[in-house]
Amino acid sequence: MYQTDPPRPPQETLPTMYDLPSELVGESGCSDEFHIFQPRLLSDTCQPATHSTEDFLVATDLNLYYDVRHPLWYKRPDWYIVLGVPRTSQQQDLRLSYVIWQEGVAPFLVVELLSPGTEEEDLGKTLREVNKPPTKWQVYEQILRVPFYVVYDRSTNRLRVFRLEGARYQELLLPKQRLWIEEIELGLGIWRGTYEGVTGLWLRWFDENNQWIPIPAEQAIAERQRAERLAEYLRSQGIDPDNLPPDVRK
Repeated sequence: MYQTDPPRPPQETLPTMYDLPSELVGESGCSDEFHIFQPRLLSDTCQPATHSTEDFLVATDLNLYYDVRHPLWYKRPDWYIVLGVPRTSQQQDLRLSYVIWQEGVAPFLVVELLSPGTEEEDLGKTLREVNKPPTKWQVYEQILRVPFYVVYDRSTNRLRVFRLEGARYQELLLPKQRLWIEEIELGLGIWRGTYEGVTGLWLRWFDENNQWIPIPAEQAIAERQRAERLAEYLRSQGIDPDNLPPDVRK
């Protein structure tokens, strides 16, 4: 193909998500059930106060293609959020991968859940091999320049957060293992509770009042309790909540 003048943009010349592999090539999938439940909980409770639900993307194990010079290179974060990109509303438009030269926006925050086989790379302790793609740390810090990099080790219940300061990540001090992110008016911390029938310690988002963002099941319970309290109040006023006039029921 001949070079045009002016050159065509990468969005037109490089492969799209339909051209690139979306599966985990040459590697096994999730290492355990925790790697299934924990990202789901992060997605269930991620509600940035600064963005509408249609204006950000959360992704779990979605291939992240990051280098226009090496379009087949990718990383596969356990969980990440991208701000300012549209979420799809139609099933046929769901992303097969996240392709940085098509989307034009890098992730705002990436979460990696430590496992024995990935710990060294996740924490930036491995060197790049000759003629091999860069490590996760190098991609997040130096290529994509992801503002926040979160690492959680469930074997030690340790949460570590690195923030991009200039050209390098700096680890943040986390009082009570909690992080408040002013840019999205949302906090991330370690919560002890039961999720999907499993009790333990989990990463979970909280709001400006230090209240954990409710999951859908908790929201349903709260709505039912609110309805029960209202019905009880109406009965105390001599009103049958099951036989309200049509205009009141509305």
